[in-house]
Amino acid sequence: MLELPGGRPVRARSLRVPPAEPPAFGLYLGSGRAARRHDAVMTWPRRWLVWPDFRTPRHPDEAATAIEALHERAAAELVEVACGGGIGRTGTVLACLATLDGLGPDEAVAWVRAHHHARAVETPGQRRWVRWFADRPR
Repeated sequence: MLELPGGRPVRARSLRVPPAEPPAFGLYLGSGRAARRHDAVMTWPRRWLVWPDFRTPRHPDEAATAIEALHERAAAELVEVACGGGIGRTGTVLACLATLDGLGPDEAVAWVRAHHHARAVETPGQRRWVRWFADRPR
């Protein structure tokens, strides 16, 4: 379990590792194939975003809205975010969540690397996407 800078807990994991307990809600990053493979065992409410490995979300505005909703839910219930490896895409979402708690984009990436995984937010494109997310009008 990771505590965001503002104090909200979020579980971040790899989809390859089953959760110890089901979350109240999950945000999952991958392809339609990943969704079909994992949906059979996920019995909790969830949302899938089309987000290719090492890339940014296929539908940026949809992803931004989903991340903002995840942040709101984290205030009251156990939420999680996961992708195949639990590092790049998951780390990118965690950095976006950290910007919602007031960190700047570069500070948010550094925070995620210090608190989640040293290689989180793996690509320059993912780092640019965190900046885009932080700078977009709300």
